[in-house]
Amino acid sequence: MKCYTYIENTEEEKVLIYAKERTKLVNEIESLVISSDIDLTGTYNNEIVKININDVSCFISENNKVFALINDKKYQIRQRLYQIEEMNINTFIKINQSCLANKTKIKRFESTIGGSLKVIFKNGYIDYISRRELKNVKQRMGL
Repeated sequence: MKCYTYIENTEEEKVLIYAKERTKLVNEIESLVISSDIDLTGTYNNEIVKININDVSCFISENNKVFALINDKKYQIRQRLYQIEEMNINTFIKINQSCLANKTKIKRFESTIGGSLKVIFKNGYIDYISRRELKNVKQRMGL
C-alpha cells in the first residue's frame, strides 16, 4: 500500500483511501480517522481531563453514570453508552447492556462453567459477554 501526504494550509483536512477490497488495515485507518475527531472529557478526582478514545479499555455504566476505563482509573463522562455506540467507532464493540469494549484492549476470552464468555482486558478489568451479544461479538472478533 502506498501512502502520500500533502500539506496545504488552504485545504480542508480529509483522508482518501483507495483499496481493491476492504481489509483489516482499511478498517483500522477509518477507525483512527474517526476517533481523532471525537472529543471526550472526563472527570477524575474533581479534575477535568481530555480523553483519547484510543486509550480507553472500555466504557461501562454503573449507577446511572458512564465511565471510561483507562488503565486502572475510571473517568466519569457525560455521554451515555448509546451515544458512544452511535459514534460507530470500529474498534468498540458492545459486549453486554452496560459495557462497550475496545477490541484492541482485550487480552483474552475465557469460557465459564455456565457456558458464558468472560472478557479479560489488558488492564485487568473483567466483564462478561451477554447471550444477546455473543453472536455479534464472535462475528466482529473473527471467532
